[in-house]
Amino acid sequence: MISHLTGTVTHVGATQVVIDLGGFGLSVQCPPNTTSELRSGSRATLETSLVVREDSLTLFGFATAAQRDCFELVQSASGVGPRLAQAIVAVFEPDDLYRALSDEDDAALARVPGIGRKTAQRLILELRDKVTVTGAAGAVTPADDGAGWRRQVSAGLEGLGWSTKDAETATEKVAELQQQGAGVPELMRAALRSLAK
Repeated sequence: MISHLTGTVTHVGATQVVIDLGGFGLSVQCPPNTTSELRSGSRATLETSLVVREDSLTLFGFATAAQRDCFELVQSASGVGPRLAQAIVAVFEPDDLYRALSDEDDAALARVPGIGRKTAQRLILELRDKVTVTGAAGAVTPADDGAGWRRQVSAGLEGLGWSTKDAETATEKVAELQQQGAGVPELMRAALRSLAK
C-alpha cells in the first residue's frame, strides 16, 4: 500500500497532479481543494490511498492524513466508490463530515454532488457508528473501535474482485483470529483461505 509520496510536481490539473519521484512520474487523482495548493515545479507531499480495481490501479492524493482517512471511511458504505468519496472530501473537512454523520444531518450531506436525501440517509445509517464525539469541544473523529482491521481486510478482498457481501462474510469469519492478536496480513490470508473453500 502506498501511504504517502514526496516529489516534484510536474503537472497540475483540476483533479489530477503528476509528481516526479526521481524520474518516475506518478499520476495522482486529487480533490480540487488539494490541487489548488500545488504549483508546478514545487516539492509536495501527498497522503495517498491506492484503489485497486479489476482493470485499474488508481492513486488518490490528499493534503492531510485526516482527509485520506475520511476518503477511506466513506468508501466503506455501500454504493460509495472512490469518485463519490473524493467529492465528499472536496465538500467537507473531515471534522465537518464526522459531525454531520454523528448529528444525522442528511441535509448537509445532500450538498455533495451525486448525493440525494436517500443516499445521505444511507450514509448516516452505515457510518454513524464508525465515528465518535470526543472531548469537551465536541471534536468528532473516526471511532477507534478496533474495526479498522475489518475495513482493511474487507477493502483488500473487494480490491481483489470479491463482492462486498463475500468480503464482509469472510472478514467476519476471521474476527476470532483478530481477537487472538493476528495482524491484518495474517487476517487477509485467512480470509482468502475461507473464500477459496
